[in-house]
Amino acid sequence: MSPHSHDHPHPHSHDHDHPHPHGGVSGFLHDLFVPHTHDSADSIDDAMEASSAGVRALKISLFVLLGTTILQAVIVAFTGSIALLADTVHNFADALTAVPLWIAFVLGRRLATRRMTYGYGRAEDLAGMFIVFVVALSAVVAGWQAIDRFVHPRPVEAPWLLVAAGLIGFAGNEVVAIYRVRVGQRIGSAALVADGVHARLDGFTSLSVVLGAIGVMVGFPLADPIIGLLISLSILLLLWGTVRSIGARLMDAVDPALVGRAEHALEHADGVLAVRDVRLRWTGHRLTGSATIEVANTDLHAATRLAAHAEGHLRDAVRNIDEFTVTPAVATRTGDHPH
Repeated sequence: MSPHSHDHPHPHSHDHDHPHPHGGVSGFLHDLFVPHTHDSADSIDDAMEASSAGVRALKISLFVLLGTTILQAVIVAFTGSIALLADTVHNFADALTAVPLWIAFVLGRRLATRRMTYGYGRAEDLAGMFIVFVVALSAVVAGWQAIDRFVHPRPVEAPWLLVAAGLIGFAGNEVVAIYRVRVGQRIGSAALVADGVHARLDGFTSLSVVLGAIGVMVGFPLADPIIGLLISLSILLLLWGTVRSIGARLMDAVDPALVGRAEHALEHADGVLAVRDVRLRWTGHRLTGSATIEVANTDLHAATRLAAHAEGHLRDAVRNIDEFTVTPAVATRTGDHPH
């Protein structure tokens, strides 16, 4: 009897390597700012359509954030608020991060060459690292401005305008965050999800500006630079989850559940006795990989046909696969099989 009889389910207990908190305030904040999602196996299956969806998300969010930034910059000129300046700097940085990611999506459409044999999909992950750098830099600049305001105090004019500016910033960023994260998850782009998380962070820093304005109105002018400094520190702390997500992609990490889904699809193809050596890697928002299937002792033509059939099963289950190599091998004796 073969090690994999197909009249029973395969209870794969793939441990999910997601060391994130559940429940409580910490769990809520983690899920809010570091969206938990398995590597998307239900992504758009056409590479060109996925890239187009990513570029469209970047275009729309770029214009929304630029509009938000311009409105806030005008209010900064009237109020002199350091907290609002910090928020405006973050919003402008978030708008600018769309540019390298946009370029990366366009580069990802280029065909592989003899030099770049895997294509240009990794440009997307490099853009993700650039996003992390820009966010960190903007947080440092805003923090420096807040410290300078402690040393050289300056009154905040028309604090009621800050309330309006904070609400404008929150609304613009949250719309962009929802859109970027959803599209990023749908096409399997960690970099686009990271950019969406960045927008969400900026949205909540905008609400912090409102708190600073309330502090000024009740007679506590230091509330403004204090909020500006807290904004910078919170962004640096919450940025760590995004760094881990992008870093994992660069190290070829994939969700174990996605590997299990690929194994399950291959195992249930006709003629497959066992599956081993399943490997998957992300190249931008597309997957490539390989696996070895064990088949009965048969001729080369039949083995090749079984491998092609198994690959078809896999593509039905994991739709954003670009290249996947299935290698057939003659099954070992049942007593020697490791399964």
